[in-house]
Amino acid sequence: MHQDVEQILFTEADIAARVTEMGKQITEEFEGKNPLLIAVLKGSFMFMADLARSIETSCNIEFLGVSSYGNKSETTGAVRITRDLEYDIEGRHVIVVEDILDSGLTLNYLCGYLENRKPASITLCTLLDKPERRQVEVHPKYIGFTIPDAFVVGYGLDFAEKYRNLPYIGILKPQVYQ
Repeated sequence: MHQDVEQILFTEADIAARVTEMGKQITEEFEGKNPLLIAVLKGSFMFMADLARSIETSCNIEFLGVSSYGNKSETTGAVRITRDLEYDIEGRHVIVVEDILDSGLTLNYLCGYLENRKPASITLCTLLDKPERRQVEVHPKYIGFTIPDAFVVGYGLDFAEKYRNLPYIGILKPQVYQ
């Protein structure tokens, strides 16, 4: 797997330090509000686990399965819910935890989808932001890292369900996904 990575963008230590900072920020801003963290599966599961451990106020965790890439390197634009929420979010402060904000199509769709369930608030948190690829306006409050327009894997991010278990985030060699 490591041989398929062209360049490491963020080491395990880089990620841990930034996620801890984000957790402290969320702790301060949501103290006493018992936010509901909703992980967008599958890519955000590692980020969500580390982020939740770094939040030092009461919170709940939920998962939402979404597919928009399939086995491709670019979004199809069609968002499909593969696992819905189990709990009512009406009146809750919701933090959507995403691995990467790319075109914005998925998060834009999810905001509308969740808004229909009448939460008290929806806040977006993404580990990676790739603004060069944005097709619709989406404004996350919490951003781990801003990255260039490159195909990245590791720390939960995949290509064709591979590379999620890399402890770092790296740029995948183009010959692997083209």
